[in-house]
Amino acid sequence: MVKKSSLMIKRCIYIILSSFVSALAVNIFFVPHELLSGGIGGIALIIQYVTKIPAGYSIIFFNIPLFIFSVKKIDLEFTVLTIIGTIAQSIFLILTKDVSNYYYVKDILLSCIYGGVLQGAAVGIIISNHGSLGGSDIVCVYARKTHDIDVGEMTLAINFFIISIGALLFGLDIGLYTLMTMYLVSYFIDKVIKGFNRKKLLFIISNKSGEITQKIKEELNRNSTLILAEGGYSKEGIKIIYCILSLAEVPKAKHIVDELDKRAFLSILDTSEVKGKGFKSVL
Repeated sequence: MVKKSSLMIKRCIYIILSSFVSALAVNIFFVPHELLSGGIGGIALIIQYVTKIPAGYSIIFFNIPLFIFSVKKIDLEFTVLTIIGTIAQSIFLILTKDVSNYYYVKDILLSCIYGGVLQGAAVGIIISNHGSLGGSDIVCVYARKTHDIDVGEMTLAINFFIISIGALLFGLDIGLYTLMTMYLVSYFIDKVIKGFNRKKLLFIISNKSGEITQKIKEELNRNSTLILAEGGYSKEGIKIIYCILSLAEVPKAKHIVDELDKRAFLSILDTSEVKGKGFKSVL
């Protein structure tokens, strides 16, 4: 219980800090050039540009039915963290709405690039901590959970509709710049999410498979799976060691293999998502 409470507090801190970064990205890079954000945030910015009502108020209002959907279709913990992230971002958007009066980037292209990177990284960190900023993020996380759809791709598809509205209201140039920004946002969302759970998959073929798996278990505390196979040329039965490790554990594993069997065949592959005993799920 204490460990779970500590994890929840840690997640809340990451989500609140990332919400602050997201709000700064919007008010420093997006608002001065009338660029749009994604999902409900983009709709809220359109309302702000037209009516001068701060986007933070609209974000909270439009997210209420989505919070209810989240409780029913996803889970309570995710919803609580999403409410925290959404309210935190809304408050920070309101508190920092005049920050561009003191500092902003005049070059619209630089604003697109750096705003997109910061926004994508912030949302990626929030989603990695089992939360979101509400709006389309809730729909995307639900799609990822039920259909294993990439969050970034789903976000880009939803945002294209909002960008089209923005282009009609504020001009084609703004729409095109926003489209570029949203691509960067979606790209960095996926990069951050997968980066937090990035692992290495090892295939090892050796006559000393038992010794190698035992050594990996003793020194790295990682289990391995032995796959029975047949040599394509020799037709002899062989055992392939299947093992997933973190990036930091790979050098030690290579040393173990080299120490026990210098003739062993070792193949190392990237694997972006791993779920199971000993590994944390992305969501």
